[in-house]
Amino acid sequence: MVSFLTFLALSLSTLLFLVFLKRQLYCTCDVCHCYLKSQWSTNYNNLCDWYTHLLQKSPSQTIRIHVLRNTITANPTNVEHILKTKFHNYPKGKQFSMILSDLLGNGIFNVDGDSWLFQRKMASLELGNVSNAFANVSCHVQSRLLPLLSSATRESDGATTLSARRALSASPLIWKANRILNMGSERKLKEAVQNVNFLIEKVIHQKKKVGFTKNQDLLSRFMVVSDDHTFLRDVIINFVLAGRDTVASALTSFFWLILNHPEVESKLRLELDQLMNENQEFATFEQVKKLDYLQAAIYESMRLYPPIQFDSKFAVEDDKLPDGTLVKKGTRVTFHPYAMARMETIWGKDCKEFKPERWLKGGIFNQESPFKYPVFQAGLRTCLGKEMALMEMKTVVLCLLPRFSFRLVNFDGELQFEPALTATVKNGLPVIVSERSVASH
Repeated sequence: MVSFLTFLALSLSTLLFLVFLKRQLYCTCDVCHCYLKSQWSTNYNNLCDWYTHLLQKSPSQTIRIHVLRNTITANPTNVEHILKTKFHNYPKGKQFSMILSDLLGNGIFNVDGDSWLFQRKMASLELGNVSNAFANVSCHVQSRLLPLLSSATRESDGATTLSARRALSASPLIWKANRILNMGSERKLKEAVQNVNFLIEKVIHQKKKVGFTKNQDLLSRFMVVSDDHTFLRDVIINFVLAGRDTVASALTSFFWLILNHPEVESKLRLELDQLMNENQEFATFEQVKKLDYLQAAIYESMRLYPPIQFDSKFAVEDDKLPDGTLVKKGTRVTFHPYAMARMETIWGKDCKEFKPERWLKGGIFNQESPFKYPVFQAGLRTCLGKEMALMEMKTVVLCLLPRFSFRLVNFDGELQFEPALTATVKNGLPVIVSERSVASH
């Protein structure tokens, strides 16, 4: 019976895929052929590197993947058009929401319009207060820096990876067929989401049990205005994944880069040593704000390895991008921070180098245009947790670098990434950790 269902699922998926190709007037161009056959993997370990190669070859820094109805750009002027000038013409869109609906539901990162605006306003009350959160984060980083991974962490990792596979599918008809038949990755996704939901229900139940009306944390704020379990579940999973996965991704890339650039690591240690008093155990919030080289190194690491390598919107109406690219209604339009970091026209001939100094003027950190550096998005969708995330990263670095030395273990070549919502390093980043002597501090 199982074999028959498997055969039926494969047959139906194949049939739907052929119907899709016929409907799309199957494109025979080299780019689409390379994508459908996964031939890009012959020369590139990561799909984002292949996209970067194509964008570098394009005079306008914009390309089309016809079979996906996807226009991809690494042009800052186009990015400003999408995220600011014509913001209302480029929402997340129903197509995107459908792909991630099982995991993200109607959370802030999967909706548009009034629901998005309401959640954003509520969250801003909590996420905007960075100074008050600093003491709590510092305490947790120092006392729980190496916690055991909980079952919630494992399940959400699986759910995000499996959800991301939908976006890579040549047609939504394929994953929808597997979902109907409860086969393959769709069956695994269903199980992972069920486990996530179970754990989140426990969190909500516990919060109601101890009381929330007098608390000012993020979940309490939402529970005061709504008792809808589904809505609260969506709020939790969206903010947990955003706060945990992106910071973890950024820190992994940061440490990989500084371990491959000992001169940068030395400058960071020197800045930290000069900041701290001899008997001071940890930096104050005001001191952390003065760490210009650390800020530059973090920005530079996220320039080269953004936690969200690309982001997509869907055009509501026909449009023309500033570079002349025509965009039809319903087209997926993607801006690509990962590729933008590797454009000489944007960052100069040394664009591929890890160079924190590019962010400094006279030793002081200097911000670049968010449309040139859309790591935190830009315009109305600028990341609410930007300052909180930067503070968390600085806190981790402040806790680790003065006390420990790190050495990479059996890790050669470039970073390779899993297909996930955030840039997850394949197999993690194995290191050997050793305590630094008191004299070296």
